[in-house]
Amino acid sequence: MKSYLFVAFLASALTVAAQEKSVEEFQERAKAYNEIISLPPFETTPKAVAASAAKAIAEGNAGLDAIGKLAAAGVTFDNTLRALDYVTYVAGLTESRLDILKNASPDEAMRNAATDGIKEMDDWSVSVNYRQDVYNAVKAYADTKPRLEGENARLLEETMRDYRRAGLDLPKDRQKEIEQLFMKLSKLETDFQNNIRKTHAPLHFTRAQLAGVPRDLLDEKSVKTGADDYTLDANVTFQVLEVLDNCSVEATRKRVSIARDSRTEAENVPLMQQIVGIRDELAAKLHYASWADYRIEPMMAKNEKTATRFLNDLCAGLEPKFDAEKEELRKLKAAETGDANAIINGWDWRYYSEKLHQQRFHIDEEALRVYFPYQKVLEGMFAIYQTIFGIKIERVTPPYKWVDDLRLYAVSDAKTNEPLGLFYLDMFPREGKYNHFAQFGIIEGSRLPDGRYQRPTVALICNFPPPTPGKPSLMTHDDVVTIFHEFGHGMHSILTRANFGRFAGTNVPRDFVEAPSQMLEYWGWDKGVLDSFAADYRDPSKKIPAEILDKLKDSQKATIGNFYRRQIGFALLDLAIHAAPDGKPKDVVKISNDIMSKVFYPVEPGTATIASFDHLCGGYDAGYYGYAWADAIAADMATVFQNAPKRFFDPDAGRRLRDEIYARGDTRDVNISIEKFLGRPRSIQPFLEKLGIK
Repeated sequence: MKSYLFVAFLASALTVAAQEKSVEEFQERAKAYNEIISLPPFETTPKAVAASAAKAIAEGNAGLDAIGKLAAAGVTFDNTLRALDYVTYVAGLTESRLDILKNASPDEAMRNAATDGIKEMDDWSVSVNYRQDVYNAVKAYADTKPRLEGENARLLEETMRDYRRAGLDLPKDRQKEIEQLFMKLSKLETDFQNNIRKTHAPLHFTRAQLAGVPRDLLDEKSVKTGADDYTLDANVTFQVLEVLDNCSVEATRKRVSIARDSRTEAENVPLMQQIVGIRDELAAKLHYASWADYRIEPMMAKNEKTATRFLNDLCAGLEPKFDAEKEELRKLKAAETGDANAIINGWDWRYYSEKLHQQRFHIDEEALRVYFPYQKVLEGMFAIYQTIFGIKIERVTPPYKWVDDLRLYAVSDAKTNEPLGLFYLDMFPREGKYNHFAQFGIIEGSRLPDGRYQRPTVALICNFPPPTPGKPSLMTHDDVVTIFHEFGHGMHSILTRANFGRFAGTNVPRDFVEAPSQMLEYWGWDKGVLDSFAADYRDPSKKIPAEILDKLKDSQKATIGNFYRRQIGFALLDLAIHAAPDGKPKDVVKISNDIMSKVFYPVEPGTATIASFDHLCGGYDAGYYGYAWADAIAADMATVFQNAPKRFFDPDAGRRLRDEIYARGDTRDVNISIEKFLGRPRSIQPFLEKLGIK
């Protein structure tokens, strides 16, 4: 097989500078491009957080007042649409900053203050849609039937669509009811997410009860809490996965699984019942058949029927493979337990999938960690992204850190030296922190009123295994795929060229937003890519053997039916709880558990996974189907690199991705962007081949 390893390291200019630079250097350089590059002015006390929220709201209202006072004869694009976009953009800077503090500050008082500030700002954001004076000014401009093109025309179209979706064409009393419901909904959603973030679900085990769990985890100070006492937290994702993947004691796997699926049940089930009820009420008042139809209207799928049909077709197509996989896992359990009638439960499938990988493919995924020390993975990923996107990544000294191991980097164009943006890395778990993996936008790209361009600043907040005494942080192969994915979101944000914040970076339809990052997961499966950075940290001359990687690919395909049926289960339950009501109160737990039991494995009675399904209150309500939808697009997009002369290191394909997808954001219909990148119409075939569906 031809190797493209050399491409990743063509020149020393394409490696991340070891010497930290100052932010001021990039800020000064940006001036030559009529641009601004900024760090967020993070608050350091709860009082400052409250003051910032109040100030942002006051300044936002002043901006709205100016628009609302316009006479119909004096309205222009700049003083209505552009001005409104800028008001909401500036307010968003404060809310995004508080979102970081809410999810990442090590100080509980700061997290609580940020949560309160976000609730206030969410209320204000809802109220913006119901400023009748502002609406009158914008509508007066729309009524002039202006001849606009490109992004300007799109801004007018989508702003008027948003007003319609808020109910501004309804009677005043109905508008007020809708506004109050949206405000109430926003508070409940914030509470739902906050309950997940701050919960603790400690579980105590003996060493014998944790047989098979990697020693790296058990040696952590926070885990080894006695001579033969180990404390795990069912709210810490990587700890849960280590047990479910590796522990040979079924009773332990079951206990951890049930704790995980019950961790916020008492607080969040009542909240979710209220949330779904309010969403149903809002949909009815806005004349939509369901909340799902309301939410999906601006997305690629357009309606609930299309999304559900996509999922059901995919589910049915996977049925034979899923059934075959289940039987293989069941046989492994029967052999291990001596019970010929053994069945696979929800807490078994990951463990026996791992066993299958080891026995059939002779892969010990825990043993593969030695090839993926975090720092080497990070540097290798940077080198690859620099090559394909034509950028430089340089480490910067952060003037302020919310946690000691925080890092800051600057991205510049490799040819022109133009600064493109900044990103923070907060990569290891700690108490009170957001417990999954995500990119958080802090400062979106936008053309400012004075003509200068504000370049983006973002943060990756993740929870990779931390270093242990005498060992670096060692990642799983799944972790490597995850970091390529999340950093792809970061690139999507930073490489934007959109003039308006609402179209910049990842502000694209929810069922497309994952596609560019899901496509970049393919890099983690390529031998040439992995050889550019993956090596045994104890002996860097040792690379992952090609046959091991081939087996890893085969092992992924061996249980891919399980992975996607689980995803489909979550997506279908999401659509089901947001479907048109039948006149009876919805029992969200029963609906969810019934669907998961039918599509995946039987759900343990008394548990409520939906209570900690944070996507339902994080913008993915009636939108979780978008992961599979976007994955189908990602598989198609990946073929551009797979067929390129230099494959996953191909700078021409990378430049097209940068220009046609990342830089464009939502400035045009994403269907056009996808076809421009592909050079042809979309195809579902690469995704079906990935799943083994003929």
